[in-house]
Amino acid sequence: MNNLQDRPHEPRFYLRADAYSEPLILNWYAWPYLLAPVSCAMHFTGRHYRLMRSFVANSHIHISASKEKSLVGGDFVNCSADQVEQVQALITQLEVDYADFFDVRKSITALNALLEKQQGHSLEKLYGDIPPNLRGYVELIYDMQHHADFRLIEGLLFEGDLYKPAAQSLAFGLLSDEGERPFVLSSPRLPDPHSLHFNTAFANPTIDRLFAARTQGLTHSELRALLAEMPAQGGLDAMALFTEAAPERRGQSRSTPMRIRYLGHAGLLIETDQLCVAIDPVIACRASGGEGGAPSFADLPDRLDYICITHTHMDHMCIETLLELRHKTGQVLVPKNSGGNIADPSMKLMLKSLGFSVQEFDEMEEITVGAMRIKAIPFLGEHADLNVRSKTAWCFTFQDFTVFCGADSSCIDPVLYERIARAVGKIDLLFLGMECVGAPMSWLYGALFTKPVARAINESRRFNGADFASAQRMIDIMRPTEVAIYAMGMEPWFKYFMGTDYDVNTHQIEQSDRLLAYCSAAGIHAERLYGSRQWDLECRATPA
Repeated sequence: MNNLQDRPHEPRFYLRADAYSEPLILNWYAWPYLLAPVSCAMHFTGRHYRLMRSFVANSHIHISASKEKSLVGGDFVNCSADQVEQVQALITQLEVDYADFFDVRKSITALNALLEKQQGHSLEKLYGDIPPNLRGYVELIYDMQHHADFRLIEGLLFEGDLYKPAAQSLAFGLLSDEGERPFVLSSPRLPDPHSLHFNTAFANPTIDRLFAARTQGLTHSELRALLAEMPAQGGLDAMALFTEAAPERRGQSRSTPMRIRYLGHAGLLIETDQLCVAIDPVIACRASGGEGGAPSFADLPDRLDYICITHTHMDHMCIETLLELRHKTGQVLVPKNSGGNIADPSMKLMLKSLGFSVQEFDEMEEITVGAMRIKAIPFLGEHADLNVRSKTAWCFTFQDFTVFCGADSSCIDPVLYERIARAVGKIDLLFLGMECVGAPMSWLYGALFTKPVARAINESRRFNGADFASAQRMIDIMRPTEVAIYAMGMEPWFKYFMGTDYDVNTHQIEQSDRLLAYCSAAGIHAERLYGSRQWDLECRATPA
């Protein structure tokens, strides 16, 4: 008798659609600037430390602010009164176990002060004056106006003691009955009755098996063995994260040579017979497939040949989503880095530290895979005028159809986009973000400065994307057949990182309404994306 045939059907357990993960570093939500060693130290000592100390000293103010829905995303800690001691413990841990973070801030401050005094003469004699903890990690340089600066040697930093995978963990929770989760950027995540924290480095391959269980499922013995590999804290029962009900997997069949699916926020998925490419994927966990039909993790294909990232901001390079997709991803394509600028950490090195295969693209560089050409396109705007080179739009040409993913482009200099249009040629579908009222520079980069930034400067240099005038200029130059506006912050399931609550009178909506009307008058089909959208395209081979 065959024992395998006689064994009853063994149930499989699937990671629930409403179970969300939060990658953490020292209990704070991991976004790209916490992966790079120096910027991580600067953000912890320049922002997180300040917020935690403020909470411990004035917890009642923070708790009161956290109850106001209109203040979501504000500069306060969303922890409870009974977590004050835990936050104090985090402060102590940072001060004692991660004292080298504070040493880095002191050293960067001292190095900046030293370089400010230089007047164009040789810097070679200054290497001995570099603070010891930075020696061997920096090169002293001048720009072409003889302003002294330094360049971080990031490859060595990722090999050194300042890169701390032991500080990484992965927390899980379940969406509320209303399908919501807490805002992620201003508060540490602490083990509580409603969460489960796995003490594991992000590069741990066990994580891949955990996230693959979204669609593949695990037997009870496989699940038990997986959980045994990762120590956990918190009151949430691990089995509560799983269900025996296999997920519904929408959109797995395709009837045309090319299909484009909107993934929500700024994310797209382009599929052909030979290739599957995701651009800036940010997938929100949804209780039942999602309001508006927004794709879930289960709706994605089993293989992503490429993930293309446009820039380092966390709503485009989302560590949470990338870790969930790592098990099915071939390679991540990223823009070329400027090389050691503290405000522009290497995306390639960050993603390699997470276990990805990564390829950098220079401006206008391209690859051809089967019938698809993928080209990196420079873009302006949304980076507060800082020297950030790690940003690119992406252009995809399949047979006779060209898709231009403009990311957060702003047509500040029309001549650049005229040159791009001549190089790219006909554009059939233009994707463009219109988040035209961005936060001031200090919101993202403030902790990297070692001197206070003047208020007028800070307010002037914002993370502004395209407004109506900018988008109109781009459309007039590129003359696309169709326009899709995305990354508008309207989708409520992304509020956990956007912190926005728009209505019809919001400036961003008013500006995009004007663009929709302008395109309609010009005979260009245009729409503002929300939730779900799919293009099924009958492409034709381009004549030789």
